[in-house]
Amino acid sequence: MAEFSTQKPLRFLCFGMGAIGSYIGGSLALAGNKVSFIERPESVSRAKSSGLTLNLPGGSHSIKGVTVYASLSEAMQSDAYDAALVAVKSFDTNSVVEGIREWKETFPTLLCLQNGVENEAAFETVLGKERVLGASIATAISKNGVGKITVEKMRGIGIEATTPFALTLIKAFKLAGLNASGYPRRADLKWSKMLSNLLGNATSAILNWTPAQIFSDPQIYQVEVQQIRETLAVMQRLNIHVVNLPGTPIHPLIWLMTEFPSTISRPISYLALGKGRGAKMPSFHIDLYSGQTRSEVTFLNGAVVRAGENLGINTPVNRVLTETLEGLAAGRLDKQEYANHPEKLLASIRDSK
Repeated sequence: MAEFSTQKPLRFLCFGMGAIGSYIGGSLALAGNKVSFIERPESVSRAKSSGLTLNLPGGSHSIKGVTVYASLSEAMQSDAYDAALVAVKSFDTNSVVEGIREWKETFPTLLCLQNGVENEAAFETVLGKERVLGASIATAISKNGVGKITVEKMRGIGIEATTPFALTLIKAFKLAGLNASGYPRRADLKWSKMLSNLLGNATSAILNWTPAQIFSDPQIYQVEVQQIRETLAVMQRLNIHVVNLPGTPIHPLIWLMTEFPSTISRPISYLALGKGRGAKMPSFHIDLYSGQTRSEVTFLNGAVVRAGENLGINTPVNRVLTETLEGLAAGRLDKQEYANHPEKLLASIRDSK
């Protein structure tokens, strides 16, 4: 611990005060780092007045007087930073990239906390490879209001450890109690996290089913297995390996689902991924039923589809899940036609092959 306690505090600029941004940024601030946030203009005053409330495994903490900016220009003109944290949804990536372009000469190293496997490449088009690092968060967090988060299950965060500054970031994250671990290959880290994001996510939103319902239904369970097998085929062609995230045994779970008969794998998957979540719905479902007109399925299942097209690998299950959920979010498809109607989703998948 001595080597961590002697590290100088860092200055962070965090894009987004959602669950991830509030948790990571708030934890770093509690550890003595200076953290500023960028939020949408209409949310800035409320974010400033609310501050941060972090319900962490070690207790509850409140942070008042949080610095929140309405734009990147305002933030860059007001201070200098050692690192930027990106914690916005993937469909906001392009707007962040364009905002950075004006400040690319003085912009700090960027740590991408987003789900998906394509965001880092977008930031590299402006900042170059040396100033972009990938990260994947395994800790389960819920948001209870503006700046108010609860850690539901502490696991940790994986950080791409390919530069000297990455090791500095890992030390800072460890000192902040974030249980950070370094990973030598970004693709292994990000694609493995995406595998865990895919499970019980799109199907739950489309069918309006809980994860327990997904993993207890034999036919829909096979949809889960098929989307993972398609993803693994793409990963294998790209020489990407399945790795475990901190506190998250992804490799044995994926191995179980794809190598064992469903009579063995489904009951175990149900316990691990279905029953264990209780009534909590996955992110795609939350977004769809809160009125979001866009879905991150475009950047998860959709990323598998795009990579498969580039490699000549057919990914029909991921394609149907992507197109169906995109259509439901945009209002082109009726949610009630799919809710509690697994036969409709199964028919779409059969027709696509």
